[in-house]
Amino acid sequence: MRTLILTLSTVIPCTPALAGDGPGSAASEDGLAILTKKAVTVPLEGEQVVNDAVVLVKGGRIEGVHRRASFEIPEGYEVLDVGDRWVTPGLIDLHCHVASTNFFVNDLNDVVYLTNPGLRASTSVVPGTRHLLNGLAAGVTSVLYIPGSGSNIGGQGVLLKTGFDEYGRMEIRNPGSLKLAQAGNPEGWTVGVSRSFMNYNTRNTFQRGLAYAVRFAKAAAAGGDAPVKDPMWEVFRSLLAKETQVSTHTQIYQVVLMTITMIREELGLDVYIDHGSFDGWRAGKLAAEKGVPAILGPRQIAPHIVIEYRPGMFIGNDTDGRIYGMAAQYQAQGHELVGFNTDAPVIPEEALPLQAAMAVRYGFDTSRAQHVRGLTIVPAIAAGIDDRVGSLEPGKDADLLITDGDPADPRTTVSIVFIEGEAVYDTRTEQRRW
Repeated sequence: MRTLILTLSTVIPCTPALAGDGPGSAASEDGLAILTKKAVTVPLEGEQVVNDAVVLVKGGRIEGVHRRASFEIPEGYEVLDVGDRWVTPGLIDLHCHVASTNFFVNDLNDVVYLTNPGLRASTSVVPGTRHLLNGLAAGVTSVLYIPGSGSNIGGQGVLLKTGFDEYGRMEIRNPGSLKLAQAGNPEGWTVGVSRSFMNYNTRNTFQRGLAYAVRFAKAAAAGGDAPVKDPMWEVFRSLLAKETQVSTHTQIYQVVLMTITMIREELGLDVYIDHGSFDGWRAGKLAAEKGVPAILGPRQIAPHIVIEYRPGMFIGNDTDGRIYGMAAQYQAQGHELVGFNTDAPVIPEEALPLQAAMAVRYGFDTSRAQHVRGLTIVPAIAAGIDDRVGSLEPGKDADLLITDGDPADPRTTVSIVFIEGEAVYDTRTEQRRW
């Protein structure tokens, strides 16, 4: 077995002995054993951290996480000893607009109609954008690339791995979600629309789409001929089959409540709060009861004064003069599935860990590593991809970070990023980007 000790220095140039031939530099069927001071495993249930651990990787997947003192590394495995550094899952951002070369093109905000369920963000993906690569250097390995919020239903997002240079390797699932936006930006559509009409039009679109999906389901159950496909409504077949979710750009209490009551209760679809902001936490108890995860950002605090953010949209609090941390308020409502997003490029992709750090600064409880869970397993569960990513568990993709500390701490640096067992960012061989 070959052994490489990764020192605390990540400054390039590195020594020639390390350049390009270190363990894990490329995906391989050969096994890799990573020795680490701390493996942050963050499964949905169970032990969240394993100290003095061995993380086994083979064929691009995690084989297991073991205590070093009581485990013998199998014969033939390469060994990567990272010393005092940590191994964590790759970070996941469920609100990303930077997988194309220009955020301001109409690919992400075509607003001819107020609802556009047939539009697909996947058609504008450009592998290896500067924004994605910067995010990768901060540990962001998976994103939901979605249309903008200029209309109520902007179209279909796509779930992507950030570190590959070919679209086929990047795609995790397509459609990754159906993007819904409520209040705020869509109110400016054409001459302006009210929330009553937006809710009516959104509900009507969903009902028509689900009727289309039900016709296909009934035909399949009866063994008859399938109806004629219509690309406008195809995403609803995935929604009806629980193969994707509705990701909802929603913020103030009124529209968060509508997300839960209309999409989850009335229509019975899987949905999560995305871009959660302002006082939407007031619906946190109902969201928890109905199984609606809350993915928050890019704002993590609500001001202590009431502000009319947009006409008729008031945010803030005037009862006790406090600045509220929104993630902490969701927790106080009994919500456990709380995560974080950036809305990149509004907040840079590489600032995803800072969203969790801000939540902690303003009262978010971390007794079970909830801040790291909110960057990993919680968004994975929300997006329905927790069978592949989000935690260090056997069988999952080996999307791993080697860090010099807590991945949610802004002072932490990332030394190596593995995606599916391949080192796609490696400060042993390239200049640090973040």
